[in-house]
Parts: sequence; C-alpha cells; structure tokens
Amino acid sequence: MDKHQTEPVDDSISLLDLIIIPLKRKKTVLSITVVFVVVTAVVSLLMPEIYMAKTRILRPQQESSAVVSKLLSQFGGAAATAAGLFGLNSPNALYMALLTSRPVMEAVVERFDLVKQYGADTVLAASEQLSSNVKVRSSSWSGIITISVYDRDPRLAADIANALVEELKNLTKRLAITEAAQRRVFFGERLKETREALIKAEKEMADFKAKTGVLKLDAQAKAVISAISSMRAKIAEKEVQLKVMRTYSAPNNPDLQKLEETLKGLRAELRKLETGEGNGNGYDYLMSTGGMPEVSIEYIRRLRELNFTEELYNLFLKQYEAARLDEGRDAVMIQVLEKAIPPEKRIKPKRRRMVMIAAFAGFVFSVLVSFLLEYMDKVSKSPAYRTKVETLKKHLSLRPDR
Repeated sequence: MDKHQTEPVDDSISLLDLIIIPLKRKKTVLSITVVFVVVTAVVSLLMPEIYMAKTRILRPQQESSAVVSKLLSQFGGAAATAAGLFGLNSPNALYMALLTSRPVMEAVVERFDLVKQYGADTVLAASEQLSSNVKVRSSSWSGIITISVYDRDPRLAADIANALVEELKNLTKRLAITEAAQRRVFFGERLKETREALIKAEKEMADFKAKTGVLKLDAQAKAVISAISSMRAKIAEKEVQLKVMRTYSAPNNPDLQKLEETLKGLRAELRKLETGEGNGNGYDYLMSTGGMPEVSIEYIRRLRELNFTEELYNLFLKQYEAARLDEGRDAVMIQVLEKAIPPEKRIKPKRRRMVMIAAFAGFVFSVLVSFLLEYMDKVSKSPAYRTKVETLKKHLSLRPDR
C-alpha cells in the first residue's frame, strides 16, 4: 500500500454518539445553556411589565344592520350577498370600526392626557400609539364585543377600556346610524332652512302692509290661495321624503315607487288648482291683471309665499318630531356586560416561559456545537488533514521564492 494513502475519516454519527458526545462535552453544553438562560432572564427583567384590562359589551340592536343592507342593495344582489358573507353588514363590524376611529381615540387621549403619558409630540401620534395598544374582537356566535387595552399601569389600562365604551356611546349619539336618525338629521336641516324662510316671509309681509296699507281678499281668493299653498307644501314634503328614501332604497322598492306615483298625482292636482281646470276658480283668475291693481297682485303673491312657507314648516316639523320618536324607539343601546377592572397580574413579559424556552434553545444549540467540535477534533487528527494544512501553509507563506 502506498504510504501516502490514508484511510478516510469516518464522519458518520451513530445513535450512541447522540448520547456520548453531549456527555463528553457536558461543560460546553452546560455553559452555553446557562448563558442563554442568564441573558434571557436579564432581558426579561429589563422589559417593562404590561398589564391587560378588558371590558365586554353586548351586541347592539340589529337596526343598523338593516340600514347597511339597504345601502348595499343599491349596488345589486351580488354586492349585498358578498357583504353578508364577509360580515360587512354586521352591526358588530360597524361598532368595532367606530371604537378604533380617530374621534374616539383622540377623545380618550385628551381625557387622560396621554400625550404626556406616552411622551408623544402630538395628539395624533398619541392616538396612533393608543390604537396599537387596543385590541377589539367580536364573537361570531354570541355577538359580544371584547375590548382589550394594554398598558404599563393596570389602573390606567382599566380606565382607558371603560372610557372607550363611554366615547363610543357619545359618538353614536352624534352620528346618524339608524334610518330614523338619518331622517331626523335630514328633516332637522330642512326645518331650520324653512324657519329662516318663514321669518323672512313674515317680515316682508309686515313691511308690505305697513307700506301699502291693509288689503282684504274675499273668501274665494283666500280659499284658493290656501289650497294652492297647502298643495305646494305637500309636494315639497314628498320630494324631501323621496330624496331621503333614495339614499337607502333600491329603484325597484315598492314603497319608493308608490311615493313617486303619489308625487305625480299631487303635481297634477296643483296644476288643476293653478289653472282652475274643472271649476273656474284657479290661481290664474286671481292673478289676472285686468280687474286687479298691481298692488293687489303683489299682495297675493306675498300672501301665497307666506302661506306656503307656513304649511311647509308645519309639515317638516311633524316629520322631524316623528323621526325623533322613531329614533328613540330604535336607538342603539350599547350595554356593558363586563366593566374593566385593574388587572392583578401582568400579561407580559412571561418571564418563566421565556427562560424555559431559552433553556431549551440553549441546550439544542449547545448539543449542535458539541457535535461540531467533536467532528473538528476527529478531522484534525487525521494524517490527510495535516497534509492539507501543511500544503495550505506553504502556499500562504509570505517569504518570496528564491
């Protein structure tokens, strides 16, 4: 056999080696494992203690779900079906989004002065940090919404959790979430506009009478003007109702179609009253300039406008009060199932778990290191390895060849 030929190094690992090698290098295994444990323990002690406080609220009323479904129905059945599958028309999804909205977060930040507490520069930055410390979950089968707040101070965590529910209630009072609330807001705006128009019409009529003197109309003229004003007010009311209904109803809604037909009929009746069709007692007769002075015509116009505005104001007032009653009946009641209390135990860091995981990881890593060291020792003792090392030293030598 050639003297330069050597037997190859056996680098295979038997089942017995899995036990022998770690025991042989038990100091290395123990040292690495202890280092892992000590470092992890020190890090866990330096980490801030975080507490979690949580509160639970009951599922809100289902009215809001119906409103969302009506809105989605305008885009067709496929959109409504898809929204239902993904829970977009769920009232819980709506309130979960409201809980984490900027108005709610900023209100809580200002209440507890969290800008200073978090060391933030602005209210917006503190709101974003608070949002990251708040987790909102919903149970699919019970509908209960759970609000969890994480903070270093257990009492502050509980106070923030309860404050979030209070601010959610305040926000829902300001927003028109239900259909009745939407009608109340809409008719409230129209009522305010009509009230201003009525005050203006009354003032103009008073100024006109003071300037021209008091005029008197016969019973027939007053009846025609009253009828025309009343009909115009009813038409305006139906137009507003139609506009509101179109915001949450599909075009093929039977109630919407019925309201459109009613509006057409009222407009036809108004045309008959204005032209005197069928009875000869129309508004054209009153406004004919042949037998009436110009001041009387102007008086009739102002009186008609005043009567119309009064009728419209009364109709809007009735609609507004009806919407308020409906809103009170269908109001979303947010009920607290469990009020948040200061937690006694921290939620993190979980020091015992961290140390146990570190010990296991350190042991596994140390065993791998021991196998690596064993292999390197075995290889370094082989003649072939020494020959290769000598050759490498020769080529890396810095001395120039002579």
